[in-house]
Amino acid sequence: MQTPLDISFQNSEPSEEIRSEVERHAKHLEKFHDRITSCNVTVVAPQSRHQKGGLFKIDIRIAMPSHKDIIVTRTHGDAAAHEHVAVAIKDAFSAAQRQIEDAVREMRGQIKPHEVEDHGHVAKFLAGEDHGFIETADGREVFFHRNSVLDDAFDHLTVGSEVRFVEEMGEKGPQASTVRVIGKHHLQ
Repeated sequence: MQTPLDISFQNSEPSEEIRSEVERHAKHLEKFHDRITSCNVTVVAPQSRHQKGGLFKIDIRIAMPSHKDIIVTRTHGDAAAHEHVAVAIKDAFSAAQRQIEDAVREMRGQIKPHEVEDHGHVAKFLAGEDHGFIETADGREVFFHRNSVLDDAFDHLTVGSEVRFVEEMGEKGPQASTVRVIGKHHLQ
């Protein structure tokens, strides 16, 4: 790191044991990206020590060149294991590590592009069959089957229903997969 690790404590006195745990995890992050410029960690202790079940919260902000800051806020309101600060620290740094790995892949251009969904409307159904055709924006017809329609919405489709779908080449020509019905509240 180009600047020293910054560790702060809220609702508790600084602890060397906690500080060394945070330092150990922060040092481990440098294995995933050697150009981390800064790392700020805030350890937030439960508000009241007299209440059982208070959970630690760990906030991490990591700066890297050529990328937006990585921010992790871990409260885990339902994770009783976070009553232990070491578990909360480990979980927060694991989340930071995943974000750093994603950022490094993105910076290297290794992120897989998402398939773009096409837009169309149901043109026709074949009588008594579990399939039909979608008319695309450019006027082509694309086959779709009941199994391609998400959320069990096939029975709610009518001719003219607006849909989004991913087109792929099937055995007999273009077909739609992952057909998603566009509701009346859909904004284009």
